[in-house]
Amino acid sequence: MPIIVNLDVMMAKRKISSTQLAEIIGISQANLSILKTGKARAIRFSTLEAICKALDCQPGDILEYRQED
Repeated sequence: MPIIVNLDVMMAKRKISSTQLAEIIGISQANLSILKTGKARAIRFSTLEAICKALDCQPGDILEYRQED
């Protein structure tokens, strides 16, 4: 899939655990795990906004496009 999710990288930079982030943004740890592993097929803008607010980052810091060969 050409969309790469760098959520784990941003979490490491901000030194925040999955448990903490899930609690802050109001989603389950299971759903956060699905996002982190790139297995999610969609993300709500409200969830993306909450993640960006919690991690003090931009959507482009979390989501990346890489062209497939």
